[in-house]
Amino acid sequence: MDIQEKIRQTVTENPVVLFMKGTPTFPQCGFSAKAASILKACGVDQYKAVNVLADDEVRQGIKEFANWPTIPQLYVKGEFVGGSDIMSELYQNGELQKMLEGVQG
Repeated sequence: MDIQEKIRQTVTENPVVLFMKGTPTFPQCGFSAKAASILKACGVDQYKAVNVLADDEVRQGIKEFANWPTIPQLYVKGEFVGGSDIMSELYQNGELQKMLEGVQG
């Protein structure tokens, strides 16, 4: 299975997936910390967090997968949502909470 297939499998098998630098308890960049805190604020405690720093192939592959150059990247129900700035904007206008209603990873 190539890296794109692995990523596709991860985002389709888990309701909420956050590709980030570090982990939710120990984020390795401010944007990843912001993304994890937004999910927590939405009441999502259980989700699949993928530490891209642990696997260079995933780190490069995820950028190609969504054609999005930066990390973190959030996926909900298999759909790409965006990075921390988009998450923040969606959170502030209430859209992210609606997307995440009843969804736990």
